[in-house]
Amino acid sequence: MNQLAKVKIKKNDIVKVMTGKEKGKKGKILMVFPREKKIIIERLNIVKRHTRPTQQMRQGGIIEKEAKIHISNVMIVCNKCDKTTRVSMKILENGKKIRTCKHCGEMLDRD
Repeated sequence: MNQLAKVKIKKNDIVKVMTGKEKGKKGKILMVFPREKKIIIERLNIVKRHTRPTQQMRQGGIIEKEAKIHISNVMIVCNKCDKTTRVSMKILENGKKIRTCKHCGEMLDRD
């Protein structure tokens, strides 16, 4: 399990949650944790943390923050066809690998 998992999801992708309490909601990925196969989505899966005051954070109390969601519970949303899609990999003429939409063939990488 020490080996890095192959993850076809990247930071700043728009994803839709398919299962769980946030089912049907869309959001942008803030962080990806490939070893754990989990992601953090902006303003989704909010949990409450009880924190005590520290040197860095003078104010203690109840803080709301985003929690991790397993990658298997989300699907990427295509920019062009606006559908949830699986990701396929294509190799360009220059040898660069890119991610594409399975429905319309649109490139998902913005580079």
